[in-house]
Formats: sequence, C-alpha cells, structure tokens
Amino acid sequence: MPSAVSEFELIARYFVRATPAAASGTILGPGDDCALIAPSPGRELAITTDMLVEGTHFLPATDPAQLGWKTLAVNLSDLAAMGAEPKWVLLAGSLPNGDENWIAAFADGFFKCAQRYGAELIGGDTTRGPRNLCVTAIGELPAGQALRRDGAQADDDIWISGQPGLAALGLAHLQAKIELPEALAKRCVTALQRPLPRVELGRKLRGLASAAIDVSDGLLADLGHILERSGLAARLNEGQFPLLPAGCDPKLAREAQLGGGDDYELCFTTPLFARQQVVMLAAELDLPLWRIGYTVAAGEAQPAGDILLGDADGKPLPLPKKGFDHFG
Repeated sequence: MPSAVSEFELIARYFVRATPAAASGTILGPGDDCALIAPSPGRELAITTDMLVEGTHFLPATDPAQLGWKTLAVNLSDLAAMGAEPKWVLLAGSLPNGDENWIAAFADGFFKCAQRYGAELIGGDTTRGPRNLCVTAIGELPAGQALRRDGAQADDDIWISGQPGLAALGLAHLQAKIELPEALAKRCVTALQRPLPRVELGRKLRGLASAAIDVSDGLLADLGHILERSGLAARLNEGQFPLLPAGCDPKLAREAQLGGGDDYELCFTTPLFARQQVVMLAAELDLPLWRIGYTVAAGEAQPAGDILLGDADGKPLPLPKKGFDHFG
C-alpha cells in the first residue's frame, strides 16, 4: 500500500540532497518560496522546460528509475543543443499517490542523471493527480556563443549524432507492434528509456556549428525547424545516413530513423571548412557523427523548410512521415 507520509516529508526524504561538488552559484536551494542562483561572470543562462505525461510520453509500466533518468535527460538534451552546460534544475510533478517505493526509485534515477551531468536540483512542486512530470533546466555558456536554430547558411553540411531511430523501434517493440531479436530489443528499449543527452558534444560545437537542435520529434521534423528558422532548404543523401540496425525490417528502420523521434541526438550544421574538425571531434568523443546532406538556398523549387531525399545515385526518394506532433 502507498505510504501516508505528507508531501513535504516525501520531498525532504527523496529530493533534498547535498549539492554536488561540480555545482556552484547556488545561493539558496530547496525549502523557501524561491531558489536563488548567481550566474558566473561573462556567461549567459539557457533555460528550458519539458513535460512528460503518462500515456503520451511514457508507458504506465515504465520502470520508475529509468523514468527518473529520462525525465531529466530530455531537458539536459535541450541545453546540449544550445551548447550550454547544465547547472540547476527544478522538478514539478503530479502523482496519483505517495507510493514510496516508486518515488524512491524515480528519485534514484533522477539524481544519477543529475550527478553524471553536473546538475543540481534547487526546487520544484508536487501535487496529487495523473502522473505528469515537468522539469525546468538551467544551463550556462559563454556570452554570445549559444548554438541557435537560425544560424545555418547555404551549402552548410548537415550532421546527425549517434544512432537515431532506435528509440522509436524500442517503443514499437514494447507496444507489441513489432517483434525485435532479443539483443536488438534490449538496445532499442535502453535508447528509449535511458537517453544520453549529448552535453559534451554541444559544448564542443560552440564556435564550430552554425546551428543545432536536439532530435526529440524526429530527424526530418527537427531538421525542418533549423531550415525554417534559417530560411533554407535541404538535400539529404540516404547513402550517407547512419547504418541501419541488423535484425529489423530495413524500411521500418529507415522510417524510425527519419521520423521516429525520442532519440535526443543532436542534428547540426557546419560550414564546409569545418568538415575535418567534425571528423576529428567524432574520434575525440568516440561518438559517430554522420554527414547526411547539405543546406541550399530557398527558392521557388525548394521553399524554406523543404527537404529532398535522394539515394546514393541522386535518385529522388519519397519522404516518410516527418515526425511526432502532439496536436497533429
């Protein structure tokens, strides 16, 4: 049976922890009406918030420790896309009851992610209701060096990190829509439930990338946001895409790769002269970075935001559904 402890007892027991050694600039943490923080001199704050709703963003049976990790990780991914280093986070949530076993496991996963990426929980709120989790994350970066969506230029290279598409395959497997081999299923479900925000990649891309975004709604959809904000179109080469996982229908895997979402990889653009630097960065981080196409000036044939996909010989290919839309 869920415990009968109060809201404030739950917060004190599971969410008030010692400040990690990496954190600084916190004047006042949890326990008052507001937290107080002081940005470092010469640096800007990057602030983002994201919500995870049971039944929409995660399945009811999701392991609470994995959910705790992901709840924070998806917000840190937004900071990574801006080139910001995580500093502070606030956690708000509604919970159906005070089940301490569930809350303890969730908090454990949340704080493991916070510790790995140097983030400090400084406040939040709880209430009773359908399970709904919302984090506000605050990061820092040198003034004027944020990676934005509107900075891409014509003829820039387009890159994607890691292995997009695995998370969508993992979700389809859990929903029994597809059946994957055991090893691949484990890999895909891990990608879905325990994403790795590319914080170090984002930091290294400052001064190198012209634009960046994290892939939460699907590669095509999120690349489209860069193109629309930068007033450009794009041409992609399927022959340069990340390798598809063995053990899955290639057509399905490609659709997941282009439109599946929930990957939290970084899609970014760089000038042509930076190509070798990106190759060297991939080796330094031991992280695959795939050059999948290039941007073009928008015009009558290709308006801003338009994406053309071709095979290795340049033959046009149909585009799958672009990505996830909460109201589409």
